[in-house]
Amino acid sequence: MAQHFLISPAARTLTLRQVFGMTEELAYERFRKLRWPDTEGAPVCPACGSHEHWTLVENRKWKCQRKDCRIQFTVTSRTIFSSRKMAYRDLLAAIALTVNGVLGTAAGRMIREMGFAYKTAFVLAHKLREAMSIDYDQQLEGVVEIDGAFIGNRRHRLPNRRVDDDEAFEAWKKKNPKVTTSIVAIRERTHDDPERRPKVRMFHVPKEGDGVPIARRIVKRGTVMHADEGTQWGPLEMYFDTKRIDHSKSYSDGIACTNGVESVFSRLRCGERGVYRYFTKAYAERYGWEMAWREEYRRVDNGSQVDILIGSALRSRTSRMAGYWQRHKPANDLFDPIAA
Repeated sequence: MAQHFLISPAARTLTLRQVFGMTEELAYERFRKLRWPDTEGAPVCPACGSHEHWTLVENRKWKCQRKDCRIQFTVTSRTIFSSRKMAYRDLLAAIALTVNGVLGTAAGRMIREMGFAYKTAFVLAHKLREAMSIDYDQQLEGVVEIDGAFIGNRRHRLPNRRVDDDEAFEAWKKKNPKVTTSIVAIRERTHDDPERRPKVRMFHVPKEGDGVPIARRIVKRGTVMHADEGTQWGPLEMYFDTKRIDHSKSYSDGIACTNGVESVFSRLRCGERGVYRYFTKAYAERYGWEMAWREEYRRVDNGSQVDILIGSALRSRTSRMAGYWQRHKPANDLFDPIAA
């Protein structure tokens, strides 16, 4: 029996011991080279792209020389890490810890292992999820599977009810609208080209049928689509060569199959139940971005995953989570932003 990738030596190329053994300067150099890979770490103005600059702080801060620009910038300027106060080594360790969580890394775990305040860990985790979605404008092609799932409102949480009590379940959903939501996943199948990694995308939608216009936008014409027999996927047949599978009869009939996208939902549900407890509407899509990213890079060693995530974060613009706690002031120390 073949050894699983995650327990093979090839999966472990960066450990927390190595990160904490680094100097702050070594960690900083890693960020700088990932911010400007085309110039091997030489500064480039984030506003105008100019390579001409003055050095204000040796190897740390610069000022653009263009007369119509003249902004001051650092490695993290105009990225999700802008205005950071955290040391680069601690930031690198937090990202490594995030990557190492196969089903996710809870903010509660991060505060215990890194010593951060909960507010810091919560916002940083969501900023990293934003970075995981930076390439969502890339189109999918080849053979693509699509499906939807209902998350955040689990039958097993019904108190003193049978799990097949549909009437009780529907009543409970209406009383708990904040934890009722749908996710649509779109996944490429494995390509013949080993260098091309199959893409995975997740979107939060009011209802599954809203995944059709999303598929039209991000899936190339001529792509073969696989979907189940749900009526919401009928319009796909007008735009793609669509294969349908009736799950009441089988999960694969030799022609159509959506088992690939179902594996994405398996990871999502395991993360929901085992790591994050539940997802609310406010953050559901962010957790979808995370699980899609983890599924896409599941066969990549953790050191490369860290570099990929840092590179994405340094290409991202200022985060929507900036100033989060100023906008969401807790009423007391028991405030739970995930449940809010």
